Amino acid sequence: MRSSGVLLCLASAAAFGAMGIFGKLAYDEGATVQTLLAVRFVLAAVLFWALVVGSGAWRQLRNLSRRDVCIALGLGALGYSAQAGSYFAALERIDASLLALLVYTYPVLVTVAAIVLGRERASRRKGAALVLASAGLVLVLAGAGAGELDPLGALLGLAAAVVYTTYILTSEGVAGRVSPLVLSALVSSGAAAMLTLGGAVSGGLNPGELSAAGFGWLAGIAVISTVAALSLFFAGLRLVGPTTASILSTAEPLTAVVLAFFVFGESLSAVQLAGGALVLAGVLVLSARRGTPAPAAAAGHERPTRTSYALTNTRMETR
Repeated sequence: MRSSGVLLCLASAAAFGAMGIFGKLAYDEGATVQTLLAVRFVLAAVLFWALVVGSGAWRQLRNLSRRDVCIALGLGALGYSAQAGSYFAALERIDASLLALLVYTYPVLVTVAAIVLGRERASRRKGAALVLASAGLVLVLAGAGAGELDPLGALLGLAAAVVYTTYILTSEGVAGRVSPLVLSALVSSGAAAMLTLGGAVSGGLNPGELSAAGFGWLAGIAVISTVAALSLFFAGLRLVGPTTASILSTAEPLTAVVLAFFVFGESLSAVQLAGGALVLAGVLVLSARRGTPAPAAAAGHERPTRTSYALTNTRMETR
């Protein structure tokens, strides 16, 4: 059972990691940022609602308060729209591999913010994670050759990590009250409405200019890197617990780097690779369990801290 959970989490990480590749390929086929975002979330919302109905989870909707429904829709319309917009705008300007490493600083950012807000206690382990991730980020940015790094693209990538951090901490409460599948459907619906309206108003929503192959790549983002990735992650999470699941999720940026190399010929410098390794090391240190696991944890049911619970529970709407 545990080995099956590991495979499910790794498959989820690979599906999430492929999103930047699909996005780059869609741009090559005529997609704009606005078209990509609108199509992605409309398709994802339709698929999530189909899963809600098919699984019987729709019954929970009758018990949800109007406040929780409005919060979930608002998280999609405001928070997640801003995060996804920053990510895919950055993807237009910088390599998918570099963007994956920049965005994956968010687990450490969440922990730092949680400490500042008094939700978590500071510790040497968390301090070490922050030092590793910070040093890695410096190397990732400094390792680019002169004139090769797009400053705005890098800034947008970091902004995506910061917005995602805020999103995770903000959604922590509702994530504990609403099932992942229903919350995913509501958040995707809010994002779909906002991004479609925003794209139409700005004039950037031009699905007619997208080729058939482009629609295929956008479908890949919605089906593989959103709905399937989410389903695989939560299936694995139930078998291995949040700590192991978060550690296995570090395969996501690794997948992005490898796929970007084979598909686009993207390559990071030795300094950037070292920086990426430090970022991932920081996440691993942050996720590591201390001491001997309790019997429940040893059985694959680790008791997460408040922050790790938020990280795993809100992964349902990841980049």
